[in-house]
Amino acid sequence: MNFINREYELEFLRRAYREEKSQFIVLYGKRRVGKTSLVKQFARDVPHVYFLADKAPEKDQLQSLSEKVALLYNDEFLLSRGFGAWHEFFRYLKGKGKVVVIIDEFPFLIEANRAVPSIFQRGWDEELKDSGIYLVLLGSSIGMMESEVLDYKSPLFGRRTGQMLVTPLDFWQARKFFPGKPDDESMYLFAMLGGTPAYLLQFDPAVDLWSNIRNRMLVPEAYLFSEPEFILREELREPRNYFAILRAISMGKTRAAEIINETGFDKNLVGKYLSVLTGLKIIRREVPISEKSFEKSKKGIYVLDDNFFRFWFSFIFPNKSFIEERELDYLIEKKIKPRLDLFTSHTFEAVCRSYVKKGFLDALKFNQVGRWWTKDAEIDIAGLNEDENAILFGEVKWSINKVGLDILVGLKRKAALLDWGKKGRKEYFALFARSGFTEELQQTAAKEGIYLRTLRDIATISASGLSISHCFNQ
Repeated sequence: MNFINREYELEFLRRAYREEKSQFIVLYGKRRVGKTSLVKQFARDVPHVYFLADKAPEKDQLQSLSEKVALLYNDEFLLSRGFGAWHEFFRYLKGKGKVVVIIDEFPFLIEANRAVPSIFQRGWDEELKDSGIYLVLLGSSIGMMESEVLDYKSPLFGRRTGQMLVTPLDFWQARKFFPGKPDDESMYLFAMLGGTPAYLLQFDPAVDLWSNIRNRMLVPEAYLFSEPEFILREELREPRNYFAILRAISMGKTRAAEIINETGFDKNLVGKYLSVLTGLKIIRREVPISEKSFEKSKKGIYVLDDNFFRFWFSFIFPNKSFIEERELDYLIEKKIKPRLDLFTSHTFEAVCRSYVKKGFLDALKFNQVGRWWTKDAEIDIAGLNEDENAILFGEVKWSINKVGLDILVGLKRKAALLDWGKKGRKEYFALFARSGFTEELQQTAAKEGIYLRTLRDIATISASGLSISHCFNQ
């Protein structure tokens, strides 16, 4: 299959390669997000060494790395002898000029020897920083990459010339995996699989939605059937407890107190679990957009930050008995189909917020875009522009019926409850609908300057926006 998306990320790597100086690039992101495919695509036409670290002893890993380097340079002596220590590896590369050296899953090297960050710091400072080398360190353990490589307390702090957090694809990028699919089916697919390339590749673009669900998700032999269990067992020491937390969140228990009541776990234990899952980018904490302090807000809730995990914990994990008994027709017809639109509506809301962030509402720009809620009301999209004292209120409807004037009236009522901005703030209103709008609403919108966007409008925008958090140090 052809390499899809990641144009910006590839240009980031290529731009660094075009420079004359040595490069020390740190690339990290959650498992399955496509880091390895990205660097292999970048390096395929340039001299390079790709080494995948594992949990083997350090001596064995050095030997494997030696073989990779020896094959690039056709060095029979190195192939037979190997590197006895890391300083030999750095010294060998010093005189080799411009070559790309990729070390994947760098955290495994640190687990084998906690001194590895200091060893690489010394190797870079004494041998490689003026050698012209292009060194790339990859890692799926986001927390370890941040603490052991990027943090100011790390020996490697200040050595990197650039870093990149590779994030899942957005809706517009993900739908390229399924060219020609109708807009609503593309939204269903994104709601179920998210933007993780490894998951998107599991579905067959030539097969209909329900056949893919049946054959690629709901059979025990399928890759996606057990993927979350594999990920959590790989990352965590007590996966069973984390499963309970994630299941509670998928059931709508989003506040810490609700999660504690649902699981029966101690308050401090739940706090620890939530922190770990947040660090793994599996969940995220949200607060109403008008809150002054994210950390101190008492209105925070926890939501699953991975669409596929949300689908899995909503439909697969609680229904494993039906799957094991091959009662798939019952599961699909009685459990999944009746709830799929409600499930997808949350994803449609998130996509519409991304749409607003990209500035596609006639170039309206907002510094912050999120949700707002109280005990009595909720606004799907709220955008703030503090410089212009402007605020956007948006309502999102994933319904097969056209949206009518009553939805706009209700949105205006809720907008009056959001106390943000000085007197005289500029107010904008937008409605987003799967199936369009009534004639009455369209007429009112034209008179009042209300923004109306259909699924078709949203789905057909350019997929240009940035898909990563990045930094490039000059």
